[in-house]
Amino acid sequence: MPAYLLLLAALLSRVLPHSGWYGFTAVGGSLLYFGARRSSRSANRPAWMAWLELMGPVAALAGLDYYLTTHVYAYSFQWQDYLVTWSWYAAAIVLGRILLSREITVLRVASAAVLGPTSFFLMSNFSVWIASNHPGGMYTPTFAGLLTCLAAGLPFYARDLASTGLVLALAFGIPVVVRRFHEGRTLSSQRLS
Repeated sequence: MPAYLLLLAALLSRVLPHSGWYGFTAVGGSLLYFGARRSSRSANRPAWMAWLELMGPVAALAGLDYYLTTHVYAYSFQWQDYLVTWSWYAAAIVLGRILLSREITVLRVASAAVLGPTSFFLMSNFSVWIASNHPGGMYTPTFAGLLTCLAAGLPFYARDLASTGLVLALAFGIPVVVRRFHEGRTLSSQRLS
């Protein structure tokens, strides 16, 4: 249930106005968390059901991308422009499953918090650079053009790192703090008895 609630928070973080949030979205952190938490329940199901359950968030976010593009930003929707983003949504779930489903450590959570946004930054900026390699394109088809494209994405990357790190720290950290607090209270009550 927490994985679905965090996914809902990710969807809302994309819909709510961003001006006061400075580009914060819970998308990366929620997808990593979803992969970590849903994989254990999916293990006992047929493969097609597990696959369908893991692709649900991708479908929800893809639908939201369509809505934002056509209704909020009033652009025409070209599905090809989103293939890299949608592929990354699925890859983030798989990354969460690989890194965080068996053992949760600070190092693993920190690795996911860095690898998730870094992979999106590299994939999305590389695809923007490739797509603009035509006469009159935004970036030149040279290594310098690629570096210019990557530099333009750095502010977004920094915000994605911060938001993914925060979401993962809260999602995995709050249960640990609550459990330790409860264990501490149990020990205190046993000593008083």
